[in-house]
Formats: sequence, C-alpha cells, structure tokens
Amino acid sequence: MAEAVLFDLDGTLIDSEPIWAAANTALVRSRRAEVTDELLRSLSGIDATVAMRRIHRYYGWTGLDVHADVAFVQRRVRESYARGVHWLPGARALLGSVRAAGLRVALVTSTYRELVRFVLAEAGPGTFDAVVCGDDGHRPKPDPAPYLAAMDLLGLAGADCVAVEDSAVGVASAHVAGCSVLNVAPIMRSDLAHTWVPSLLHVGVDSLHGAVALWDNREPVAG
Repeated sequence: MAEAVLFDLDGTLIDSEPIWAAANTALVRSRRAEVTDELLRSLSGIDATVAMRRIHRYYGWTGLDVHADVAFVQRRVRESYARGVHWLPGARALLGSVRAAGLRVALVTSTYRELVRFVLAEAGPGTFDAVVCGDDGHRPKPDPAPYLAAMDLLGLAGADCVAVEDSAVGVASAHVAGCSVLNVAPIMRSDLAHTWVPSLLHVGVDSLHGAVALWDNREPVAG
C-alpha cells in the first residue's frame, strides 16, 4: 500500500507545457530563427537551464548568456502564471482524494521555486507535505536526486511511494529512486512506468495503490 504520492507538476498537474513552449518560441524568434516541434518535445520534463543549453546547441548559438535567456523564458511564464494557473482535468480532485485518504503528498518538479509559488498559492496551504523544486541544488531529472530529496523530507522509502509523472525523463527519475510510477499522458511515454493512464480523470486512490502492487510483483529494471 502506498503511504505517499509524489506528483510532478508541468504536464501532470497543470497545463503549462503550451506556456513554456510559447516562451521558448518567443526567445527563438527574437533571434530570427524558427522553433521546431522536435525541439520543443525534447525539452519536456527537464530543468530550465539544461533546456536552454539544449536550445543553444540546437541553433549553434555561441557566446550568448544562457542564464539571461533562462530569465527571459521564466519571465514570460511568470507573467502567464500571474494571470492564473490552469489545472489539468482531474488534478484538483485527485489531490483532494489523496489527502482525504490520509496519504502524504509531495510535489517534485523541475520548475524553479519562484514559479512554483503561484501553484502553491492556488493549491492552498497544506496541499503538499513536501516541495522539491528544480533550483533546490540537486541534480535534475532524470537523475533520481529530486525524488530521493522528497522521500527524505517525508521520512519514507521508495517502496512506500508512488510517483505520478507525464514525461519519460520524470518517469526515469522516479523509477531509479525506487518509487512505483504511474505515467499519465495521452500515450505511454516510458516502459519504466508500472502503469499508465491517459488522464488524471481516470485516476483514484485505488489506482495509486494498484501501481504499488504492480511494482511489488515485478522485477526492478537494472539501472
């Protein structure tokens, strides 16, 4: 049985991927280049600075300030969040159900804390027992460090936790940390996930316990 649920944020709880895509597109077009769907897909789930370095390599940009470009993109996203955060269908209801069932809840995101605070304000106090952000000083996903940090804050082991992730990068991070993993996405993005659903509308507390049961009965993938 799960004792805690560890949620990713972007693309899992909130519909923010189009916002990040628009912000990155604005940066690319400011340099008279065109963004590609291939590039945008490759940025899913990864740390903002890592993503920006990937963008610079993709376009062959040299001698430009990566951190200034990260700030440009973050400012665009912050402006959008200030107008309101768009929760994905089923996200608020699932958070409420998990809390009502007495499970611990953590947020484990690559997004930096300055932006996460908008989500925390809308979620309300007490929604999350632990929050791990992309600028907390640990190695980013797909490294297991973010999930290990969340489990440390909760005082739990991976066997006690189920992670809910949309990206293959996030699934890998949670899997290597020892969590059972529920992949929520229109199509399953990683065979490291222990179960998959197309939307949080299809997820309840029983689904989360079921992910742990599947993990308990499956040989871990060597990592």
